[in-house]
Amino acid sequence: MYIVNEKRLFLPVLKFLRYILMPLYRIWFYLLMGIPILIMFPILLILTISESTYHLFFKVARIWAAIIIYGMGFWPRIVREEKMQKIQSYMLVANHTSMTDIMMMLLISKNPFVFVGKKELAKIPIFGFFYKRTCILVDRGNPRSRKEVFDRARQRLKDGVGICIFPEGGVPEDPSLTLDGFKDGAFRLAIEHGLPLLPVTLYDNKKRFPFAFYKGSPGLMRAKTHAIIPTEDMDLANDKVRFRESVRDIILKELQADQQ
Repeated sequence: MYIVNEKRLFLPVLKFLRYILMPLYRIWFYLLMGIPILIMFPILLILTISESTYHLFFKVARIWAAIIIYGMGFWPRIVREEKMQKIQSYMLVANHTSMTDIMMMLLISKNPFVFVGKKELAKIPIFGFFYKRTCILVDRGNPRSRKEVFDRARQRLKDGVGICIFPEGGVPEDPSLTLDGFKDGAFRLAIEHGLPLLPVTLYDNKKRFPFAFYKGSPGLMRAKTHAIIPTEDMDLANDKVRFRESVRDIILKELQADQQ
């Protein structure tokens, strides 16, 4: 009886501590995002003046991502079904549940790529300045934005840079949803340009650093890169939908198996 009562007293204390510590943990995340950028600001500015130096910027971005991941107490573990070939551009797609998805994707690929991401992230102080200079921004409220995104992506692919898209189109509003439906964009671009597609499953980002303010914790952060899918023989009219759903099925089954 005494032990039960002790537990009942202890749980509110833990809850109270979480409400105090989690805001500090979130602040620490933004400090880890911003301080390295401030320190390296002159270098980053030079590397983003021209798209020809993007491969050097990408190397610095990977260091920045590692600082955040390890600084937050996350321990990344990446399993690869197939290695990426050097000097090859890829279409990378992954499930989207956390701001740390950006950092994990940078750690996963040594091959330079640019993100296609929502315009709202450009409003984040310091980070947003370089985000809008290096990424392809999507304005969901502007119907013309879709065409502009495709035009910009085509240009970057011509420059020999890969593309990373979270095909759910954002973080699912329902936190219990394992994986939302996929949009067409990534698969259309991959087929149009004969770009090999790399599906990626991010297992723990939602648990470690979700958008729910008072949830999250340090710990293992796993990812898996699945077998690379060639697209040279695919046709937009006949294969796009099948291709999109088959890739979604790969990631969904992996997430469901991990939950079990």
